[in-house]
Amino acid sequence: MAAESILLVEDEPEIREMLSFSLVRAGFDVIETESAETALERLQGPPPKLLIIDWRLPGMSGVDLVRRLRRDPVTAELPLIMLTARGEESDKLTGFDAGIDDYVVKPFSPKELIARVKSLLRRAGSTADGKVVAGPIEVDTRAHRVTVGGSRVRLGPLEFRLLEQLMRWPDRTFDRAQLLDRVWGRNVFVEERTVDVHILRLRKALSPFGADGRIETVRGVGYRFAADESARGDGGD
Repeated sequence: MAAESILLVEDEPEIREMLSFSLVRAGFDVIETESAETALERLQGPPPKLLIIDWRLPGMSGVDLVRRLRRDPVTAELPLIMLTARGEESDKLTGFDAGIDDYVVKPFSPKELIARVKSLLRRAGSTADGKVVAGPIEVDTRAHRVTVGGSRVRLGPLEFRLLEQLMRWPDRTFDRAQLLDRVWGRNVFVEERTVDVHILRLRKALSPFGADGRIETVRGVGYRFAADESARGDGGD
């Protein structure tokens, strides 16, 4: 079963190893990096569910990395936790102004960090058990299974990731370029209209369950997942 992925950006090997061990033990898939520059390279593919970033990094600082991520539409809403030995109120305000979601001061307990990770993932539309739910539709990211009202829906891997992405941000409109970056990855070069093909396949798979109307077309812009369960129909073209 696929675990939820966390990108850990920490330059101190001992701390990185300890945190990685604790997070894996808690059921997460951890991608380790030692610098902001390496983290940006890792983010060229499908993004992780959450980032843990140390403030003090070689080269680009953790705060500057956060600012850069928040300016990029692909990573602008990724949950971010900052690790730092700086505990002053002014330092915390600097971190929050940069765009972090949570702040953990060293030294800290791995259990505390994991609790904060799970809480932040829940607030971001995920859950500790890897499920995203909207009405009768449930996406289980660990089992890679979609059900509607308990009935299994057969989806290809790209349709699965499209549905997961849209459901995590209900009523938010994504243009085709954003969906390509988030689902296919930045290092994959395909035509934007490829998104339309896979949206059509996703709707076709959801249609027998009366859920295809939840995938809405925003004409001239892109697509969104309707939070309102009353949405019905073919969702437009």
